Amino acid sequence: MSVLQSLFLGVIQGITEFLPVSSSGHLAILQNLLGIRADGGLLFDVLLHVGTLAAILCVFRKDLSRMLLESACMVRDMIYNLKIFAHNRREQDARRYRRIVHNNYRKFVVQVLISTIPTAIIGYAARDLVEIAAQTLIAPGVCLILTAGLLLVADVTETGRRIPKDVSYTNVFMIGVAQGLSTLPGLSRSGTTIAACLMSGFDKRFAVRYSFIMSIPAILGAAVLEIGEAAASPVALPQVFIYLLGAAAAGVVGYFSIKKMLVVVRRKQFKGFAVYCLILGIIAITGYFVQR
Repeated sequence: MSVLQSLFLGVIQGITEFLPVSSSGHLAILQNLLGIRADGGLLFDVLLHVGTLAAILCVFRKDLSRMLLESACMVRDMIYNLKIFAHNRREQDARRYRRIVHNNYRKFVVQVLISTIPTAIIGYAARDLVEIAAQTLIAPGVCLILTAGLLLVADVTETGRRIPKDVSYTNVFMIGVAQGLSTLPGLSRSGTTIAACLMSGFDKRFAVRYSFIMSIPAILGAAVLEIGEAAASPVALPQVFIYLLGAAAAGVVGYFSIKKMLVVVRRKQFKGFAVYCLILGIIAITGYFVQR
C-alpha cells in the first residue's frame, strides 16, 4: 500500500465512519473496484479504528470524563453496599443502602454497557459473514440501499425529548442489536443507531451523543479481536509508518465529521445522505454484475 492509498482510505474512513453513509461499505467498494490490498491489512484496520476512536474521545471528552467519574463512584457505592450487607447480616441491623443509579450520567453508563452486550454477541458471531460480504460488491450495495431507507424514516420521524432518565434498558438493548447488525458492510453504524435512537423518541442531541459514545466499546472490541490476528502477520516498519499516516488522517477528518453530524441531526438533514447511499448502492450492485 502506498502513502497516497493509505491517506485516501484514512480520509474515506474518517468521513464515512461518522456521517451516515457506511465506512465499511465505502472501503469494501473502493478496495474491490480499485484493487487496493494491504499486506497485513488487519493492522491497517486496527489503526484506522484507533484513529476514529481518538476523534470520538476528543469531541465528547467532557461527557466521557463525567461518565468515568460516575463509573468510579458507582463502584465505590457498590463496595459500600456490600459492606452494609455484611454488617446487616452479622449484626441483624437494617442500615440503608446507597442508590447506585441516581442521575443521568450514571444511567447513561449503564445504558451503554447494556447496548454493548448484543453488539458484542452479534459482531463476534457474524465476523466470518462480514468478512465474506466485504469481498463482493453486492452485499455493500444492498446494505447501502437499506441505509438509505433508514435515513428517510429518521428524516420524517417526529422529534423526541427523551434523555437517559426517560429511556428503558430494553430500549437501549434493541439499539445495541441495531449496532450489531450494522457491522455488515454498507449498513451505516451511525445512520442505523441514530435512526434507532430518533425512532425511540430520543432528544436529537442525546441521540448523537448516545450513538457515538456507545460505539467506543464496539470499536475497542473490534480492535482487540483484530490485533491478535494482525500480530501473526508481520509488517515491515516502513509500511507501519504508512498505516499510521492513514490512521492520523482518519482521526483528523473524523473529528470534523462528528461536528458535521451534530448539525445534520439537529436540523434533520438526512435526505441528501439517503439519496447518496441509494445511488452508491445501485452503482455497487451494477458493478457486481458487470464484473461477473
